[in-house]
Amino acid sequence: MMTVEEKQDVTYNDVGGCKEQIEKMREVVELAMLHREKFVKLGIDPPKGVLCYGPPGTGKTLLARAVANRTDACFIRVIGSELVQEYVGEGARMVREVFKMARSKKACVVFFDEVDAIGGVRFDDGVGGDNEVQRTMLEIVNQLDGLDAYENIKVLMATNRPDTLDPALLRPGRLDQNVEFGLPDLESRTQIFKIHTRTMNCERDIRFELLARLCPNSTGADIRSVCTEAWMYAIRAQRKTVTEKDFLDAVNKVIKGYQKFSATPKYMVYN
Repeated sequence: MMTVEEKQDVTYNDVGGCKEQIEKMREVVELAMLHREKFVKLGIDPPKGVLCYGPPGTGKTLLARAVANRTDACFIRVIGSELVQEYVGEGARMVREVFKMARSKKACVVFFDEVDAIGGVRFDDGVGGDNEVQRTMLEIVNQLDGLDAYENIKVLMATNRPDTLDPALLRPGRLDQNVEFGLPDLESRTQIFKIHTRTMNCERDIRFELLARLCPNSTGADIRSVCTEAWMYAIRAQRKTVTEKDFLDAVNKVIKGYQKFSATPKYMVYN
């Protein structure tokens, strides 16, 4: 249900194509955790939480891990769909356990992934399962309200569908800031290729910008899959070096082979 990681090894340099998002997260999370005195001097409360939204595979989880690393905080990841439980009150109990764990740490970043599974707009249709989801969401709201803004706990939530979230979750004092993660542009895709090939034994002068041009509308996760597939081509050929042709073949297999882009057109209305 929840994954607790005491120490992260992900840095901002591992997050490609998210320059603006990194700057925003540094302002609202890192600054609040490492330099609380600045907020005290200004007489304002630091943000308690941040909503990260955008298509799958665009770096939301990776950046959350990098922030936890930079602030030397414990990282607790919770999958929203796993909070949907069969028994009454079980989801809310699990939420309380998450925040109890967070408070026991010196510093903590709590990351709710797929929060739309439990944070959708409330309505009462008399269905028990939906009522249980609403109870779980209300417990998250109560826990956010109970957080002291100056505690070394920050709550990040990720979703692909921000339009479905309950407005109560997005009120000031709960999720104070929104960070949008869009599809990477050409320069960002080129950077992501270079990040994922840093530890690979590649031939010299591979044209990463060409590869990026061949992957329009692709996410960072797509590009990582291309790099993995290129490595597999080299392994199958019993070579110690990954060639540009391996990458081109991988692009053709991974990118062209996808039934693209089921979530992208729906998401584009938010851009």
